[in-house]
Amino acid sequence: MAGTVSDISPDQAARIAGASWLIIIFTGIAAEFFIRMPLIVAGDAIATAENISASRELFRIGIAADAVMLVFDVVAAVFLYALFSRVNKSLALLATGFRLVMNAVLAANLVTLMLVLLFAGSTDAATMQFFLDAHGSGYDIALVFFGLHCAILGYLIYRSDYVPKMLGILLLSASLGYLIDSFAHLLLPQGNPVLATTAAALVGIAVVAELSLSLWLLLKGIGEQKALS
Repeated sequence: MAGTVSDISPDQAARIAGASWLIIIFTGIAAEFFIRMPLIVAGDAIATAENISASRELFRIGIAADAVMLVFDVVAAVFLYALFSRVNKSLALLATGFRLVMNAVLAANLVTLMLVLLFAGSTDAATMQFFLDAHGSGYDIALVFFGLHCAILGYLIYRSDYVPKMLGILLLSASLGYLIDSFAHLLLPQGNPVLATTAAALVGIAVVAELSLSLWLLLKGIGEQKALS
């Protein structure tokens, strides 16, 4: 890792991390909101199974998009470490560790989607729904680690002198959104109206924070005058 950090400039690390994070955002949104969610009928496992069975290739594309997302998430984790280890190496390593744990959970979680696809083609819609629900719970667990990653990264951004502090504040807010949303689902399966509303607003901030940070890193980078030794 040290050799990798020493071989790349802060500007290159910033732009690679930004580009990777943009790919993560778009592939993740495409897989979840444009492919899977339209196929799911809330409270109706049979209709959901029929939709997925009739759109098997599309569902597989969603799984592939998730796999691509995870590949670039590892890339982003490495180059974010390269960029922010200059602020605090231990905290940057901890943030990287949390993000890689999230990736490991999400990678294992993809197996549940393959099982959803398998049972969607059978008469056992209840088992398919079980694996679909398990996938949602796996995401909630993974986002706990991502929330912790964002909290540390937001602090590192705030402490740095080469990324706007407002982006750090936004990412800290995003981390709160992820943590509230995840724990609300884990602790309150039926949902709580107040927490659900608060979490929805904070997750909206998370999207703005991640998109703003990734675009800033990609388009602005770290100028030569701000490059750190």
